[in-house]
Amino acid sequence: LSDSIGGSFSTSSHRCHHKQKHCLPIPECGTLSISPLLFHPHTKGSQIIMDTTQKVVKRQASFCNAITFSNRPIVIYEQIRLKITKKQCCWSGALRLGFTSKDPSRINPDTLPKYACPDLVSQSGFWAKALPEEFANEGNIIAFWVDKKGRVFYQVNDSAAMLFFSGVRTAEPLWALIDVYGLTRGVQLLDSELIPPDCLRPRSFTAIRRPSLRRDTEDTRLSVSLCDLNLQEDTFHVTATTCPIPQNSLNSQHSHLLPSQLESDLRFHHLRGPHVKILDDQTVARLEHVREERTLVFTSRPLRINETIFVKINKSNAVRTGTLSYGLTSCDPGTLRPSDLPYNPDSLLDRKEFWAICRVVVPLQSGDILGFMMNSDGELHLSHNGAGIGMQVCADCSQPLWMFFILHGAIIQIRLLGSTILAERLGLSTPSSPTSTPNSPTVLCTGVSGPLLSTCGSGPLFSSISGTAPNSPSSLPESPISPSVSGPWVDECTICYENMVDTVIYSCGHMCLCYSCGLKLKKMANACCPICRRAIKDIIKTYRST
Repeated sequence: LSDSIGGSFSTSSHRCHHKQKHCLPIPECGTLSISPLLFHPHTKGSQIIMDTTQKVVKRQASFCNAITFSNRPIVIYEQIRLKITKKQCCWSGALRLGFTSKDPSRINPDTLPKYACPDLVSQSGFWAKALPEEFANEGNIIAFWVDKKGRVFYQVNDSAAMLFFSGVRTAEPLWALIDVYGLTRGVQLLDSELIPPDCLRPRSFTAIRRPSLRRDTEDTRLSVSLCDLNLQEDTFHVTATTCPIPQNSLNSQHSHLLPSQLESDLRFHHLRGPHVKILDDQTVARLEHVREERTLVFTSRPLRINETIFVKINKSNAVRTGTLSYGLTSCDPGTLRPSDLPYNPDSLLDRKEFWAICRVVVPLQSGDILGFMMNSDGELHLSHNGAGIGMQVCADCSQPLWMFFILHGAIIQIRLLGSTILAERLGLSTPSSPTSTPNSPTVLCTGVSGPLLSTCGSGPLFSSISGTAPNSPSSLPESPISPSVSGPWVDECTICYENMVDTVIYSCGHMCLCYSCGLKLKKMANACCPICRRAIKDIIKTYRST
């Protein structure tokens, strides 16, 4: 005999398998007296790293290729207990748990597919299903087991046992199948336990009642409370559904947009607007009110130089208009109170700290990934699904700068995926190769379609309008050229993109305007330099020697 992925069984071994059910009777409740349950040392996915005890595994990269098995057959009602040791929030989906009647020792590891669902479960002798994502948090203890009728149950920490799926053939030996998938990056096997039916103590084993169905609002998973099951009724059956394929496709797309290694220390700050809810270990921000005021969320720490922060649009509503706003501030959110967050974010610009607010100008939809990178020149660059959009704002990076986001319009939920220092992964513009075209502006006007003249100093794209911004240089810069330029002279005015740059802004010394735009800008209330946002005292026309 041979299994479905290249392994083989001897005839004698196969005959013994049919008797195995009777050779392992159900002992009393408590710890098993047989050998400890470990991970199989050899048959595992290519991304799995295992410690010497064979109890701890970790997926080293990607989101898949992390299928593992137990080192011995399990016993009916034996609880396989796992502790989630590592979570990586940039993926969709979580642990896949189940059983197989194929001996892992007879499976060639090179033939293992990327996914337990749907690849393995579509083959004979494999049964598995995805753990609900909300249970895949670090520190959670997941137990799952199969009963004599082939029904698989799971339990999270000390919660009630839930029916997972059914249809497992218990007449054959069964090995545990654990796919360290998606959000789940590391697990530890704890000591297994036997929990026969008389130890489960549900509310009633004899009362015949309609199963209680609970449908999660964000998923189509079906969960049935163990206490509501008539365990004596042989005819009860729940069809096991396979794991949704779109999760694999979505993760495959994201794997091309994200680096193989992401730092996961970045979270949302506990300070937030009252109309936003923070979920999933401070990594998800969700709009909780139909109104769009007071929806600010901050990063838990300042940005690092050359660090790229990845943000995923988890949910969007195509019916509503508007997009995601974001910005930088020198204000430590830990010094603020919820009452300090205004209904209108523009009011933040009147504070004494540095605040700059931008808006994503490209259309956004669920699943999109944004990248934000602050380089050593203080330029914040943006990318959308791997395509660089260009510099959005320039700030003094010698002081700590926190990012913040404002959920409104079509954007209902965002997730912090993590961060990395490898900015080149997304093709972001670097200081040595900036772009300065109308489609990739090197000024702050990312959220407006018209020229910068219509927003400078009074719109939401600028820092505090009262006095000089705290990050403005205290002396003339060494070079009057825009900090976004570290090479050839930029000829085009950064406002009109038509005329030549021929004007010096006093007193900061930057050269980024034509004389015509400079005159118009100077006449505006609270006029400020498009580069450093220092107040404009005067403009000086220059002439080049030919």
